[in-house]
Amino acid sequence: MPQLTRWSSNLLDRLEDEAVFRRAHTVLAYAALPDEVQTQEWMERWKDAKVLLLPVVNGNELELHRYTGRHDLQTGAFGIEEPTGPLFTDYGQIDLALVPGMAFDAHGYRLGRGKGYYDRLLPRLTAAWRIGICFGFQVCPSVPTEPFDLPMHEVWTEDGCISIPTVNPQQP
Repeated sequence: MPQLTRWSSNLLDRLEDEAVFRRAHTVLAYAALPDEVQTQEWMERWKDAKVLLLPVVNGNELELHRYTGRHDLQTGAFGIEEPTGPLFTDYGQIDLALVPGMAFDAHGYRLGRGKGYYDRLLPRLTAAWRIGICFGFQVCPSVPTEPFDLPMHEVWTEDGCISIPTVNPQQP
């Protein structure tokens, strides 16, 4: 098993044990690129127990679609697998958002790939607990931020959770 796959499995197995995940009914996830925390097996494990949503690039925005299994994925923008399942627009129902990033800092801010898709999506997820997931080598002291950037409530790596107390000291 390659190292990134092993680290991904470690991270997601630990996250499954957390109350915030167990309580969540509707979860925003993502289909991973090769350098991101690998979510494919995890999504298969949870697709029937939770409402899993994945982003789909539509112009300059991310739409959210229901993930029902590998059979409903097609290659979309930027070579990312995207679901063809039903469109989901009730953002207030999303309990948990698992957010990838190129880097995260100790304040919960993320460095994305530069297109601003998540910057535009995250403010719509008013009820979601935001968890950045990455590998330990992607955590750094600080990342560049803009006034509109929303920090994560937590950042998770293969070594566990990095709490971000300045965002929200109490987990939902």
